[in-house]
Amino acid sequence: MKKCMTLAAGVAGLLAASMLTSPTSARVIDFKIQSSGSVFDGQSYGDAGTYERIDAIATIAVDPKAPENAVIVGIDKAPKDKNGDVVFSAEVSILRPAEAAKRSPFLFYEVTNRGRNLSFELLNDSHSAGIPSKPEDAGDGFVLEHGDTVVWNGWQPGLPDKLMNITLPVEEGVAGTSREQIIFDKPGATGTLKLSYPAADLDPAKATLTVRTNDTDKAETPKDLGFKYVSETEVEITRPADAPAGAIYEFVYPAKNPVPAGLAMAAIRDVVSFLRGNPGHEATDPIDGIKYTVGMGISQSGRLMRDLIYQGFNADEGGARVFDGVMAHIAGSRKTYTNYAFAQPGRYSRQHEDHDYPGDQFPFTYVTMTDPISGKTDGILEKCQASDTCPKIMQSDTSTEFWQARAYLLSTSPDGETALTMPDNVRLYFIAGTQHFALWDGKPGTKEEAAYPTNPLSVTPVLRALYDDMEAWVADGTEPPASRYPSVADGTLVPVSELVYPTVAGEPLAPKFNTLQVMDHSKVPPVRGKAYPQLVPAIDEDGNPQGGVILPRLAVPLGTYEGWNLRTEGYAKGELYSTTGSFIAFPAEAVDDDSRDGLAERYESKDAYIAAVKEAAEALVADRLMRAEDVATTLKYAERDAEALQ
Repeated sequence: MKKCMTLAAGVAGLLAASMLTSPTSARVIDFKIQSSGSVFDGQSYGDAGTYERIDAIATIAVDPKAPENAVIVGIDKAPKDKNGDVVFSAEVSILRPAEAAKRSPFLFYEVTNRGRNLSFELLNDSHSAGIPSKPEDAGDGFVLEHGDTVVWNGWQPGLPDKLMNITLPVEEGVAGTSREQIIFDKPGATGTLKLSYPAADLDPAKATLTVRTNDTDKAETPKDLGFKYVSETEVEITRPADAPAGAIYEFVYPAKNPVPAGLAMAAIRDVVSFLRGNPGHEATDPIDGIKYTVGMGISQSGRLMRDLIYQGFNADEGGARVFDGVMAHIAGSRKTYTNYAFAQPGRYSRQHEDHDYPGDQFPFTYVTMTDPISGKTDGILEKCQASDTCPKIMQSDTSTEFWQARAYLLSTSPDGETALTMPDNVRLYFIAGTQHFALWDGKPGTKEEAAYPTNPLSVTPVLRALYDDMEAWVADGTEPPASRYPSVADGTLVPVSELVYPTVAGEPLAPKFNTLQVMDHSKVPPVRGKAYPQLVPAIDEDGNPQGGVILPRLAVPLGTYEGWNLRTEGYAKGELYSTTGSFIAFPAEAVDDDSRDGLAERYESKDAYIAAVKEAAEALVADRLMRAEDVATTLKYAERDAEALQ
């Protein structure tokens, strides 16, 4: 491996020096390679051949007074260099075919999720969330066989060293109020809470700690609840004897030394602008031949992608488009808690966990409108439409996002009454019956905190088809499949109160909904205001969701597949359990305490079941929502699942 090779040297250095005479508002000023060399033990991937990996540190300078950067909260308080710029650095990793002639014109950029690579797990059928280097990390090589250049960079501060990181300047001497929440989900007399920011004052009287069993309960301070500072970044909590393991603890304290976390979006903007060859940067680009850029964000990073577009960061300092296409997966109607004072980008609202944190307020969708609940007028695409830098967008969501992330607000007006028409550059896809995240070869599993087995259905075959569809859309304008998303217009999106769930074990299934309210975040804790409606996909007699892309194993079900699961006794029973879905198998034969038909009534034989799965898969292939090459894998897992039909 080659160590520490600085690319901005020699003639390039002279060029960079000359560019300083024409200052720009944001640019990569150095790109220092830490290591480079062959990966995957020299394994070849289709016509793309072997791959190499480059690991580097990008140093970025931004002018805090430029309008496109002034929107970053706290940037005015960050330290400046002699030119008045805020300078910071981010780790970057690049994969590309080793032979230049085999490289495609595409740069595929994934926004890391908490410093991890999730795209290879969902697209490549990999089981590794690290930046890939070993053959097993590459999975089946789906993305690599395209010959695309793949890029990641750090954007979330404060992560462990082994993950993709960003180093941001500290706003020294700045103090404010920070709020932490923790659910231990395990028994114990005490528990440790790590603070996002150092405490500005270690006097316990300056902080408050409360506990409650459910989010809707009143926060209390019982006599046997206590805490002590172990250090300025760690608190030990003494837990009440009668508090369940799933209780919510909230700690509000005086904090100091925040960072301008919104620089995360500038980092993504400037690294991708630099690597795609846009002008205005001072370092020398280590890659070339990039004509198109597609960005993907998954879960947290999908929310950040929406936020990046909303806050105007898809235009670089020269006004050029950064991403030509964006795939935002499992984001729902949310953005992120990133561009805030004392930001906590890892937080996001769920029905029980972190319910009231910022990042889920209007606007929700890609259509500009007036929200009748909050009274505000806005839209995710407002800024990029003004600068003519909007990307082509595919947003895909699972059933979980309807229950936990109010995904109906993408396709429906906030009053829940009017179906919305997406702009021509936007497609919405609901992959029905899936949970927030599951690998392609996943099986139902159990968790002590969850009432039902986990949902094994994976979005992988659909995402792989959409990846191909996105590249064709960006490169030559080939229209992708039409949106498939629940709508009030055709009755596939309905109020939660209208759902009639089947009876299982003598009781009807009864999930809760993560209700959204207008929030006043100027107060800590925030104050809740008017509530939005509760809409979710319609269900069939088995409880399975409708109104989207129906996977073959949902079209020919072996049970009820949900995007929600419930907490069990001792863990805040009956509340939604984070982003975990559920699978409730059909009985082998009809039984009195289960309103669903048994397997014997549904399928004559295993062969009949497999034939029906194949037919459903081929229908998706015809609709360009599954690749023909992926039918065999779908049938393989259907064969495995059909053991109950032997």
